[in-house]
Amino acid sequence: MLKKKTFKPDEIAIFDEAIIHKRNEIWQFQMWLEKEGKYAHESLRTRNRDTAIDKAKKLYIEIKAQEQAGKTYFSKTTKQGVEEYLKQRATDVDAGLIVKGRFTTIKTHLEHWLDFIHRDTKLKELERTDCENYYHSRTKTKKGISISQTTVENEQSTINAMISWLYKRNETYIDAFDFKKLPRIDKGDAANRRDTFTLDEIQRITKVLEEQVGLGRKNVVVDEDNLKKIVVAYYFLIAIVTGLRKGEQVQLRWSDVEFLTKDVKGKKNNTINLVKITVRAETSKVRKTRRFYIEDWEYFDKLFSILYKFYTVKNKDNKDAEPFGSTLVFSVDGKTAPTPRVLALHFEKLMENAEIQNTDTRDLVPYSFRHYFITKMVNRGLPPIAVAETCGTSVVQIDNTYYHTTEAKMLANVFPDHHYKDGYLVPK
Repeated sequence: MLKKKTFKPDEIAIFDEAIIHKRNEIWQFQMWLEKEGKYAHESLRTRNRDTAIDKAKKLYIEIKAQEQAGKTYFSKTTKQGVEEYLKQRATDVDAGLIVKGRFTTIKTHLEHWLDFIHRDTKLKELERTDCENYYHSRTKTKKGISISQTTVENEQSTINAMISWLYKRNETYIDAFDFKKLPRIDKGDAANRRDTFTLDEIQRITKVLEEQVGLGRKNVVVDEDNLKKIVVAYYFLIAIVTGLRKGEQVQLRWSDVEFLTKDVKGKKNNTINLVKITVRAETSKVRKTRRFYIEDWEYFDKLFSILYKFYTVKNKDNKDAEPFGSTLVFSVDGKTAPTPRVLALHFEKLMENAEIQNTDTRDLVPYSFRHYFITKMVNRGLPPIAVAETCGTSVVQIDNTYYHTTEAKMLANVFPDHHYKDGYLVPK
């Protein structure tokens, strides 16, 4: 029954439980919701009295039908739901339950979902079938950027994790979306193998990148117009030689990088140049600090020289500027790393320039450089525990994923006194 007992001339009762009234010549609907303890307010978007009455009756019936189905009228939007979920995940970052890089990935996944589902959609209007065409939508992106099946599967997992969280808080009527089952990616006898690059492809990619940064050339002009491209090129070059995860690499600071020279008997000049890298626990996926060495100075040294010059010149009069050692390695301003979108766009162009074939069907992404690095260590005959310690993952993961049968390993089994390199059997 209506709480309101007296009516003004421009107020009309609807089924004795709701009313319509005029505001600025537009008819409005109002209904008291006993279970929710609030008024439902909606504009009927008409100036015509009879049309307003018809619309109000229809809306009244819809609301009563929702009540009978156990649904509520008031609902947060998908945008608000995502915001609340991200607040919780940000708390998880502070508590050390997930790393900052993982939070960024979750945020990116949910932004893609909001683009698909629309930001003003009510959470309580969502149905389990609303995302059945999500894969089709995500893989038909603008600007021709290819999206792998693995990427979409990861996004769908993130989305359903959020929906489950919202369901437990009575913000949705569903606990998950019924995404269409995607076809299994058939990789033949290398089913457990991560998609990676061949040695020949890495050599072509490295050549393209070194040309972009002007490595080996004198009087290379570096200005603010091409600095961003140079930083991204070095990002890929260093990804190839370190095997760092994206989250670890974009958060790497110069204070995490140490240049060392070690004496080695039998080597020219009796020295070897090393870089010691520290991956801090807060940036690691497994939340554990690790340190490892790589036999390379050139990439880090050249990038250091370029960025140090720009940073010191730009901040020469800024007393509040952070010490250069505290700045990010892969950043023009020392504070902001390349976004996943920027890296993806440069990667697409890199694959084109290096003439890498079948990138869409091979599921090649920037993360594939890490797979190449690990596969290379495995094929050198290093034990799983050594690979796991360097790459910051479990022995089980390394063993199950990377110790698959390869041409190099099969030949090594036949010729134990040789190793396979660049297409040739070389005596050990």
